[in-house]
Amino acid sequence: MCANAEEMAQFQKEISISEFFEKNRHLLGYDNKIKALLTIVKEAVDNALDACEEARILPDIYLQIKQVDEEKYEIIIQDNGPGIVEKQIPKIFGKLLYGSKFHRHRQSRGQQGIGISGVVLYAQLTTGMPTVIESAIGDGNIHNYKLRIEVGRNEPKIVEKSTNPETEGWRGTRLRFVVEAVYREHKQSVLEYLRQTAIANPFANITFDSPNGRNEFKRGIDFLPKEPKAIQPHLEGVEIGILSRMAHQTVARTVENFFIEDFTRVGKVTAGDICSKAGVDPKTKPKSLTHEDFEKLIKAIKKVKLINPPMDCLSPLGTEAVISGLKKELDPIWVDAVVRSPSVYRGWPFQIEVGIAYGGSVKESKVMRLANRVPLLYMAGDCAITKSVNQIDWKNYKLSSKDLSEDPISIFVHMVSVWVPFTSESKEAVASYPEIIKEIKLALQECARKLGLFLSGQIKAREVHERKKTLEKYVDDIATALSNLSGEERAKIEKAMMEMIKWRWGDIDEQRDGKEPKEDG
Repeated sequence: MCANAEEMAQFQKEISISEFFEKNRHLLGYDNKIKALLTIVKEAVDNALDACEEARILPDIYLQIKQVDEEKYEIIIQDNGPGIVEKQIPKIFGKLLYGSKFHRHRQSRGQQGIGISGVVLYAQLTTGMPTVIESAIGDGNIHNYKLRIEVGRNEPKIVEKSTNPETEGWRGTRLRFVVEAVYREHKQSVLEYLRQTAIANPFANITFDSPNGRNEFKRGIDFLPKEPKAIQPHLEGVEIGILSRMAHQTVARTVENFFIEDFTRVGKVTAGDICSKAGVDPKTKPKSLTHEDFEKLIKAIKKVKLINPPMDCLSPLGTEAVISGLKKELDPIWVDAVVRSPSVYRGWPFQIEVGIAYGGSVKESKVMRLANRVPLLYMAGDCAITKSVNQIDWKNYKLSSKDLSEDPISIFVHMVSVWVPFTSESKEAVASYPEIIKEIKLALQECARKLGLFLSGQIKAREVHERKKTLEKYVDDIATALSNLSGEERAKIEKAMMEMIKWRWGDIDEQRDGKEPKEDG
């Protein structure tokens, strides 16, 4: 017999966001035990770096991963940031979709309010152990919490709470998780993530005590990137649902003031022009607008020339920092970087930075994908960065292969934005907007041209080296023949010839270090 509506209704109920992600943890990057460990470290380290930067503190990050049982690890992360005020600790770590970054339109590593609370959820799901948080804000105390998440309510459950005196002058946050995981060192491991993080954050000291020993990533520069400023949303790309919601939440008294106060780079003239083209009275109260009004306003916005959003919401590393990071971690024989001017996609400002390291300790090709200084180690094939790299014929820049497969080269591509368009909640790949791919390709090509000039010099140096070797091979025979013809001493002729060769083609060792050889004359 078929069930009726009343019977079916008994099985329908609301679920919390915590309950949803408990059953769908793969969406947050917990696909397997190896990747889960990386996701935990990534979320915690990213939070530590963000906290230090926002407080304008050069970061000192300590990470320890210790095996406590088969496929069971204790993870400790400590930073020297500002700490977290006591009343905020339960909400930050015990409530999904709680945070300070989602509504602020400025560059930051995290943006969804899921990351660190997702780690707490994964720890209690796999081991049943509470997360331990210690915070020192400089008031002479350390605030200690042990907590879990009440999954059905998406609320923190405090297991234990205490306050102890801080006696060592430490300030910051210390986290302890016990989770099911597997530690491996490979191309998508915690160690590789930290190495790329050290390149993209050369102002940080990172110490990592792994199950295999200590790894230290020393600070390469002693200054932080500029602090990004928060901006209002931009009208370009705004959709009818968002516009309607914002209009019903605004404190502005008129539609005209709503556009001026709640959006960036909209003045009185632009706001009036939008209202005029839409046939909406600019003095209308935003909350009284109808669905038909919003449709007209959206069409009018598309017809009005809008000024690009301000770019001080972005904080690129800059060429000096990119070069410093690549040098200290990769030790190449050649390195350079390019920072593109800011651009816009769907009203969101973004900027692309590219660095290339060649030769030296770099023995094979590698593409490092980063967004807001965070390495992206998975889903490379779905990422706009990978697609951009693959669309370039690298042979045009004096490299051995079209696809980099035969070249000792590391390519660093960094996207900074107030809102990175990730392809999933796990934040592992950048969506392929045409504007983003275009900017990445232009940056890659500009940096590759610099590499091509260097490699041209290398090729010329090799040719000169071979020419010199050939001449030196026959100097003895030529000197003997000239001595017989002229009557001059053979040793004198040989010495003069060697001096001429050196004068003409210089020191071959210097040329192979990248210096331009003398032109043939």
